[in-house]
Amino acid sequence: MKLSEWAKKQGIAYVTAWRWFKKGKLPVKAYKTPTGTILVEQKPEISNLDTVVYCRVSSYEKKDDLLRQGKRCEDFCVANGWSITKSIREIGSGMNDSRKKLTKLLESSEPIRLVVEHKDRLTRFGFNFFDVILPRLGWEIVVINRDAEEKDDLLKDLVAIITSFCCRLYGLRRGKRKAREIKQKCVEQSKSL
Repeated sequence: MKLSEWAKKQGIAYVTAWRWFKKGKLPVKAYKTPTGTILVEQKPEISNLDTVVYCRVSSYEKKDDLLRQGKRCEDFCVANGWSITKSIREIGSGMNDSRKKLTKLLESSEPIRLVVEHKDRLTRFGFNFFDVILPRLGWEIVVINRDAEEKDDLLKDLVAIITSFCCRLYGLRRGKRKAREIKQKCVEQSKSL
């Protein structure tokens, strides 16, 4: 199929798909004909895959955002004619791998279509590993707003790293403070006995 048709099916702008082709970042095989038309190899039809929506926010304070994110992803799936098998909503940091629901999903052996709103909802770092490995296992990853994220990735990565270190520092301080408080209460209890 033509690159323009492929871009339309993926929900991205033709210009974005053309840039990906020029940079060699197109997630499917494509080639340019002698007339200049860019053709994309069609994948075998994977519409029979179960569709799973994965949504994540970093804290309980953002729980309302989690509900809105889930609604947007589900609307996207319905607009594409995909019936949703499962909708997973999780609260957890994107900086580490301690997300039980995502881990359980990745451990399943059945290939699925995984729909996320932004790639950082899946992981802050290392998304390209998901993008390379999961399709080889028969999975399809659909990132709704992929092209909007390409512009400021470097700045977002820097902010994410700084945020991660700040959270660790403050977490350590809070842990030390709690340990001191517990120790103090134990000493006070032992003196009163």
